[in-house]
Order: sequence, then structure tokens, then C-alpha cells
Amino acid sequence: MTTVLHIDASAAFDNSVSRAATARLLADLAPEKVITRDLATTPLPQIDAAWINARLVAQDDLTATEREILALSDTLIAEVKAADVILIGMPMYNFGMPAALKAWIDLIARPKVTFAYTPDGPVGLLENKRAVVAVATGGVPVGAPVDFATPHLTQVLNFIGIKDVDVQVAAEVIADKAA
Repeated sequence: MTTVLHIDASAAFDNSVSRAATARLLADLAPEKVITRDLATTPLPQIDAAWINARLVAQDDLTATEREILALSDTLIAEVKAADVILIGMPMYNFGMPAALKAWIDLIARPKVTFAYTPDGPVGLLENKRAVVAVATGGVPVGAPVDFATPHLTQVLNFIGIKDVDVQVAAEVIADKAA
């Protein structure tokens, strides 16, 4: 059974190139199950000092308040763990990723949960997953010196163990499907 976690990060709806591309890619993937996370319709909070501190407490030592602080992060991580493929629609805003997607990253990158520190350096704990990223750039070529979004997202996914990352130009996905 293939499960896809479909994440849209665009604040635009009607004319969103990244949303159109992920819709087409999702149809191509034809998963048996889809978990949807729309970061524009359901915004995520920014991490704060309480979250930073709670994430470092051993699971068995968490207080009820700390568990509540980490509850959303736990939910987001469970979505990633349940997925075989993470499909991300990422527009580029001012040469970087949207703040909404950065908030998602901050909430899923957790020591001892999605990565671990070892004597040989950090090791990602989310293995055997694939990510497909549809990047809408508004004209900045993916991989250009001013593309800070794509390398950042790829690095974070690799860091948490998702090494199979397929970056696609959203406009090309739409054009290919229209032809």
C-alpha cells in the first residue's frame, strides 16, 4: 500500500503553479492513501523557547505541559512516518521557501525522533522514504546561485533520513502534463 503525504505550502490558491503541479504529480503517483497537509489553510506556529526546551526532555520525563507543547510536532512526525512518499509543493518566495514550510521543517526535525546524534555525526531516522518536491520559482532557475529554497529543503530531508529526493520544476510538470 502506497501512502503519500501531500504538503502544499503556497499562500496562493487559484493561480498557484506549485499546487497545480502537486495535484498532477499526486494523480501520477496514484496512491492508495493520501494524507493532506495544507500549510496555507492550516498554518503552523513558529517554534519558541518552550518547544526548544521540551524537545530535549527524555520521552519518559516529559510533563503534561511539555507533552502538550510537543503534540503538534508529534502529529506532523507521525504523518511523515506513515508516508512512503512525501509530495511537497514549494513556491520560492524571495529566493527561499515560504515561512509556512520552514515552520513545518522546524516542527519535524527533532533529536531522538527524526534524527540522532552519534559519535560519527548526526544520522537521519526516517529511512526508506521518498520525497518529490515541485518547486515554483517565478523565473529563478532551480539550482541557481540565488535558489536558497531547494538546497535547504533537500538538506533537511537528507538530514532526517530521506535521501531519495526528486526535485521537479513545477512549471515543467504542468507543461508536460498539458502536452
